[in-house]
Amino acid sequence: MLERLKIAGVSAFGSDAAATDPAATAVPAPAAAGVADPDAILDPRALAEDLAAALEAGTGDAESGPIDDAAVRGRLVAAARAHLEHGRAEIRRRFLEDLGGGDACVAQQSLMMDRLIRGLAEVVAERLSPAYNPTVGERFALVAVGGYGRGELAPMSDVDLLFLLPYKRTPRVEQVVETLLYALWDLGLKVGHAVRSADECLRAARGDVTIRTSLLESRPLWGDAALYDEFRRRFFKEVVATTGTEFVEAKLAERDDRHRKLGDSRYVLEPNIKDGKGGLRDLQTLFWLGKYLHPLDDVDGLVREGVLLRDEAERFLKAQSFLRTLRCHLHYLTGRAEERLTFDVQSEIGRRMGYTDHAGASGVERFMKHYFLIAKDVGGLTRIICAALEAESKRKPSLPSIPALKGLARLSRARQPLDGFVLEGGRLDIPDDKHFRKQPVDLIRLFHMAAANGLDIHPNAIKAMTRSLRLVGPKLRADPEANRLFLEILCASKGAEATLRRMNEAGVLGRFVPDFGRVVAQMQYDMYHVYTVDEHTLFAIGILHRMAAGELADSLPLATDLIRQIDSRRALFVAMFCHDICKGRGGDHSVLGAKVVRKLGPRLGLDEAETETAEWLVRWHLLMSDTALKRDIEDDKTVQDFVARVESPERLRLLLVLTVADISAVGPGRWNAWKGTLLGQLYTRAKDLMSGGFESGGRDRRVAAAQEAVRALLPDFTEAEFEDFLAKGYPPYWLSLDAETHARHARLVREAARAERTLTVDTRVDPDRAITEVTIHTHDHPGLFSRLAGAIAVCGGTIVDAKIFTQTDGMALDVFGVQDAATGGAFAAPDKLARLSATVERSLQGRLKPLKELADRRAAYPSRLRVFKVPPRVVIDNEASRTHTVVEVNGRDRPGLLYDITRALSALGLQIASAKISTYGERAVDVFYVKDVFGLKIGHETKLAQIRRQVTAALTDPDCAPVPRTPAPPIRPPRRAPPRRRQPARLKR
Repeated sequence: MLERLKIAGVSAFGSDAAATDPAATAVPAPAAAGVADPDAILDPRALAEDLAAALEAGTGDAESGPIDDAAVRGRLVAAARAHLEHGRAEIRRRFLEDLGGGDACVAQQSLMMDRLIRGLAEVVAERLSPAYNPTVGERFALVAVGGYGRGELAPMSDVDLLFLLPYKRTPRVEQVVETLLYALWDLGLKVGHAVRSADECLRAARGDVTIRTSLLESRPLWGDAALYDEFRRRFFKEVVATTGTEFVEAKLAERDDRHRKLGDSRYVLEPNIKDGKGGLRDLQTLFWLGKYLHPLDDVDGLVREGVLLRDEAERFLKAQSFLRTLRCHLHYLTGRAEERLTFDVQSEIGRRMGYTDHAGASGVERFMKHYFLIAKDVGGLTRIICAALEAESKRKPSLPSIPALKGLARLSRARQPLDGFVLEGGRLDIPDDKHFRKQPVDLIRLFHMAAANGLDIHPNAIKAMTRSLRLVGPKLRADPEANRLFLEILCASKGAEATLRRMNEAGVLGRFVPDFGRVVAQMQYDMYHVYTVDEHTLFAIGILHRMAAGELADSLPLATDLIRQIDSRRALFVAMFCHDICKGRGGDHSVLGAKVVRKLGPRLGLDEAETETAEWLVRWHLLMSDTALKRDIEDDKTVQDFVARVESPERLRLLLVLTVADISAVGPGRWNAWKGTLLGQLYTRAKDLMSGGFESGGRDRRVAAAQEAVRALLPDFTEAEFEDFLAKGYPPYWLSLDAETHARHARLVREAARAERTLTVDTRVDPDRAITEVTIHTHDHPGLFSRLAGAIAVCGGTIVDAKIFTQTDGMALDVFGVQDAATGGAFAAPDKLARLSATVERSLQGRLKPLKELADRRAAYPSRLRVFKVPPRVVIDNEASRTHTVVEVNGRDRPGLLYDITRALSALGLQIASAKISTYGERAVDVFYVKDVFGLKIGHETKLAQIRRQVTAALTDPDCAPVPRTPAPPIRPPRRAPPRRRQPARLKR
């Protein structure tokens, strides 16, 4: 049968026959190179025999002519599937046993696919659609392109094929292509394909950079060798040789656009490891650019051509190997072509790659830090290679228009001296490669100079800097001039964020400030923080500068106004630089960070007062957000305790500005108008207390003033109606709301009494605070808060604030601040508001079953969010308020959590007076001001213990799902399994 499959005039180039027939291949197939015991993965001879047997089973007479029916194709597919499944299982076994890692895995996948496709192509073209004396038009070449073309095929990746024709299609070629593609699809393979003549390929490549890139790494699989050789020669001569500059510019623009779509940061905590910044696609882009401009086939070629240094090539290969291994784990774990490293797989992949818990850092945090360091290395290589190749491809950068360089626009690309450096092609360079050894301080001054003049840094300088990082040691850190320059960079009126990011990417920043170096690429394994610690810090510094420049006046008006009033600008920026500098050390990062500032401040040139201020800001940088978001700022004692810690108006201004920038830099959507309102209210009350305008006493006078203010807003009320309204409210009601809200409540209560309504639900959208204020007036009874919380949760709302008032007539007047759980904005959709009123009524009538309806919502809760475990914690504070016991609850957020907590509090017989509801990613922090059934603070230890026990039980999360794992399939040998051969020794990492 094997002899009958040989057809004169057609050579299967790239096939395993090439080992004995040198004329059978035009270009060696790289996929098989270095693969240990390839026949144990897929034996081509056994495959050919099984495919031949499948044909024989359906023909009766092997010489009966062409066969092209679905039954025969089904038998071919069944025979091929056995070999494919065995090969996949064998590759997976080798990979999970760490036999070569990702590099070996992608090469083995490619080799397996080569052998499978060649085997099918031979049968389809030579037996099912034979041409015993084929014309030129009936010949074609089957070519691997794209990632498959370069011999890199991840477990679940697409297989990209080109059917290369000499000119137009013929019926036989169409029949072969159709039959082969159907067979591959029946095998469950994802096949991308094109059927083009050589002229069509060249024409398409000229007009489409993506097609050009795909063809750049083409590789022959089977068919007419001469046809492919001629096409390859023409492709490089007619397309590549004349479009170098265009290709470089197009690929860099494509890279930038890809980065923008994925967040333009390599430090997002759920990165796309293929297309994200610092991912595999960036490495591939670097190689494409080098290959396009130089005749090379591997990374060593970049070294030979002078594009990369040897150590840079080693970093390239190390990063590539790590990312390939990571991608293979991701595909195997999820069972699909997943490229996003989401939270729910990070822990398991980290475990599989050997990362374990160490003191101060979990295994998943260590794994992700290694990933981000690799992404950082990719970024460094990207800058070096792209800049060098841009210059080589004769791309002429435009000179910036800056006052300090007037007249330079007429200069040629010749090197021009500039204050100890040189200007070449609009980039700042060093005079010679030994410059930093002679002037180590210029490792800092180069960035200072570039920032001051709006210049980019030349790749030669970046290379020299990379080789000179060892010079950033104790001597340079103690250099007064270096520290002066760094402080000026940090506090510069423009460009500080970009300059610091350059320094961080180059590795200079982490070495100049070693404490900062410890948080480079440091992730926080939660859903609240979007970026790594260093990236968050740089974003926060950038926000401070944008505030100071007035760019954020519309979104952050109070902070923008206050930053212009502060006197301690340098202390503010040093504090922001250091506020998270000790995260991940196993202690309170605020306390540890303050100690770092105490030493770093004088080194950078801060005086004693500035150092003290910066130290205080770092120590208490969470104080204002904790107070505003977790405490009742209408409670006098809350404000008094806050002011006692802050002490001065200058510190208050500094703390407000730092807090706003810190929250805003956590990630998109983390800052909102509601948080801004709470911080603004706390700032105003604290400022009033400091200036003597705050009335902490005279409760009766304050109640009287509030009632007088609302009287002026109710001209349509008779005296009897107004007195009746006054009599309904206890003092806390008058002291907790503003006059406009009191007036609105007065009309709502009057209308309810006239209409004899037992339930009124009023909603008012407040776009400035990004909330909807929901006011509910009904009969008070135990468990009311819980029922209302359940109704709001069922409707898709999230309660962020609640004030609970019981009136003297036994009616409840409860005010909730509600946001849309899906959008984080105001709960404003008309259909949702209508549903809310109906659901509240159903809940109060006992017709709503919140537990059942919320269980349905929990089932739809994204599984990737269930991986987080937040230990339940209940903290009871009897000192924070003079009149209430404060219960702070911490747990993993989930739909209906507030309902579960308030149901437990109600079962304990507690009266909830107000609540502060905050969510930090997966962590919910809810604070309740409560009293016992007698209206008193809870002081008995037995009762407090009971509260802790039952609320902790309510926090128990029934929805924590295990990380999804795809079990390794058993290794099933095909019908003719090849003999097992000795495996190579296990590689050590």
